[in-house]
Amino acid sequence: MRTSRPKNLNLFTIRFPIPAIVSILHRISGFFLFLLIPFILWVLDVSLTPAGFDSLQGWLGQFYVKLLVWILLIPFCYHLIAGIRHLLSDIHIGDTLKGGRRGAVLTFVVSFLLLILAGVWLW
Repeated sequence: MRTSRPKNLNLFTIRFPIPAIVSILHRISGFFLFLLIPFILWVLDVSLTPAGFDSLQGWLGQFYVKLLVWILLIPFCYHLIAGIRHLLSDIHIGDTLKGGRRGAVLTFVVSFLLLILAGVWLW
């Protein structure tokens, strides 16, 4: 059977619903967190010695390092909240069309508030 349906492969012209955007960003943040694993393990290794811990405290007192840590917390906070949303969806909480939209918007709002709280905690 031959079909001649038009194919739109330009992802920038497709209008995704907000739950799809949340799901795609959840995957991207998970990939970014996977890439951060070696850096996190290195920081853990350095912090386990008294001299390394003191040097890390000195580094973390600087503004730009705090800003970098805050930026690195963005995918963690988002991935955490979006993962909770996906787990709730697995047990059929918010899996309707209306509930999915509400959950997606709530994911963005709670992630933003968590990032603000992380920024206040860092400074």
